[in-house]
Amino acid sequence: MSGSIKLKQLTLADIRNLLNAEVLYGDDLSVEVAAVGAADLLSDVLATSKTGTLLLTGLVSTQVIRTAIVADLCGVVFVRGKKPGKEILSLARDSKIPVLGTQFKMFEAAGRIYTALSESK
Repeated sequence: MSGSIKLKQLTLADIRNLLNAEVLYGDDLSVEVAAVGAADLLSDVLATSKTGTLLLTGLVSTQVIRTAIVADLCGVVFVRGKKPGKEILSLARDSKIPVLGTQFKMFEAAGRIYTALSESK
């Protein structure tokens, strides 16, 4: 496509670094992030995400991980310092869904990722 902007490809390790995030679960952070979405309404995630999307959310519930499984997301980042409980992390582990946590608010986390994606290589 002529005139299109080439976006930088980010991995979960890049996201961890951009967001000063703690890895709550995840063995392989070399996974490439195909897209990023920010939502607390899981029906929106199911309706609009594509395979390989990274979800930024402030909703701490097992339903977040179940949604990640159904939507084939590449991972979940809990924002605003939210800490998922043992049940959530156990489900993430069983489903091999990487989970990170950041102190940033959703808007700032999304903005940092947008800026990184927009920068030319």
